[in-house]
Amino acid sequence: MKIGAPLSLRALLTIPYVSLVVALAMAIGALSYQAGRQAVDTVADHLLLETVHRIGQAVERHVVGSGAVLEAAFPNGMAAPRSVEEEFDALRTRFWIATSLHLDPNNYVYYGNREGQFFGLWRFDEQEAQLRLRLTSGVPRTLYRFTGIHGELREPQLEERVFEPRTRPWYLAGRDASTHTWTSIYIDFRTQSLVATRARRVLRPDGSIEGVVATDVALKGLNDFVRNLDLTPNGFAFIIEPDGQLIAASNAPNITQDDAGAAARLAARESGNPLLAATYAELSPLLADASADARPRTRQFAAPDGQLMQAAFSRVTDSAGLDWFIVVAVPHSDFMHGVTDNVKRTVMLGAAAAALVVMVGLLILSWVARDLRRLSQAARAIGEGDLNVPLHIRRRDEIGDLARSFVVMQHKLRTDRLTGLVNRETLLRRLDERVAFHRRAEDQRPFAVLFIDLNGFKAINDRHGHDVGDRVLVALGRRLRQGMREGDLVSRYAGDEFVVLVEHVAHREVAEQVRAHVEALLREPPADDVGLGPKATLDVGGAVGLAVYPDDGRDSDSLLQSADRDMYERKRRDRCS
Repeated sequence: MKIGAPLSLRALLTIPYVSLVVALAMAIGALSYQAGRQAVDTVADHLLLETVHRIGQAVERHVVGSGAVLEAAFPNGMAAPRSVEEEFDALRTRFWIATSLHLDPNNYVYYGNREGQFFGLWRFDEQEAQLRLRLTSGVPRTLYRFTGIHGELREPQLEERVFEPRTRPWYLAGRDASTHTWTSIYIDFRTQSLVATRARRVLRPDGSIEGVVATDVALKGLNDFVRNLDLTPNGFAFIIEPDGQLIAASNAPNITQDDAGAAARLAARESGNPLLAATYAELSPLLADASADARPRTRQFAAPDGQLMQAAFSRVTDSAGLDWFIVVAVPHSDFMHGVTDNVKRTVMLGAAAAALVVMVGLLILSWVARDLRRLSQAARAIGEGDLNVPLHIRRRDEIGDLARSFVVMQHKLRTDRLTGLVNRETLLRRLDERVAFHRRAEDQRPFAVLFIDLNGFKAINDRHGHDVGDRVLVALGRRLRQGMREGDLVSRYAGDEFVVLVEHVAHREVAEQVRAHVEALLREPPADDVGLGPKATLDVGGAVGLAVYPDDGRDSDSLLQSADRDMYERKRRDRCS
């Protein structure tokens, strides 16, 4: 065809149409990519924050029992002995009890005084233990192995190196602090691994300082937890102190060797991992701001190699001065990989097949764009608080994987992590929907709300520990769910409080029968369900408040308040009787 010659009709129909299809394919690809990016960013933020929350829970499990351990070893107000020999048997008994509270990770409790004496008890397991003793300053400790709380001390072993308690970080920190305090993380004298120690000084009867009692929290288990996290192929997580020293990391060691070959702490900047060092350098100004919001936050930044990074971080503190930071970072390409590849394939297919299979290309692009739009709309709805938005995507590619992960995330946001019941937010939304349906449909059948507060739950926590308390909540939640009708909704409202939405009660007498049924469920001892055996006694029970719609309230707030007042009134009457 000569240049300037008039185009044939076929060319006039084909060239503009093919050009339009190619342009449309490129436009759809660009829009699909943008929608997918927005959806992925939202989902990625949720996943990163969830991972930070999981690590925070692991940290809390590691440190939560340390205060109780010190209290058991040296109760507050108990005067220090004038010497270790004077109260040897009492110290041994109390320290055994203290290490029994949280055997993992608080299996080591020890005491050093200003005369240089040292008394420590290390638990290998429930029966085997080791006594570490120094009665004279300037000599190594003597180690005794024994079995059982009052077991006979076996043949002593003398340590090779001299352990001087008065120069150790835990002694200096506890001596100088007026309350419980955490030492800076240090390398343990015997195990050569990272340890955090909680310490408190022990006073003489005249109020002067005699010594320091402390318990170790070995950080190996925390480091193993971080290393075993299920992250993306290039994602990583780490825990650091405010000065940048690593506590745990999924992609780097937390201990190195100095020039003399001795074990030494490793800073994030010197970890040898460029992405970890770059992440710390980017976040360090935010982490150094002591006045910043302690809640988990997210941030995007460019790494030195140019790739976009997505990170979440939070601060972990407690009353004893613990101050750690949790960081999870993932290259943005890890989240976008599937979406990017799929959009590229779609655009290329549309351009190559424009002349022959235009309709097929458009259908494929429309299919991809539709699912990406659903993801984007669902992510936006979740951001606005709607956790029940449906997501009907049935695919076996990366977008399908993302959609399934999205559904799993929705489920986690709707349910209470401990009991598996629906959480407070889901209950409130369901209750609002139920009230709205009653008004809109002119449904004359009332429904009821039961507000349940457990009795004696604090005593169970104090006597058996929080782990047993958690199992009691799980067992009672399961019992309530199994004991109600299929259409009723059982939720964990807060702490040891549950709320039940009872659908379609004919009148108040029926609601009272349901309340009596729930009270009977709560009176059944849960000892077998929590693994304490048939001989254990757990007196739980609960006060159950009742509110019936519309007699006791015409909106969710008034119904819950009415049920709450009724619950407290019944609790008051039970105490009086």
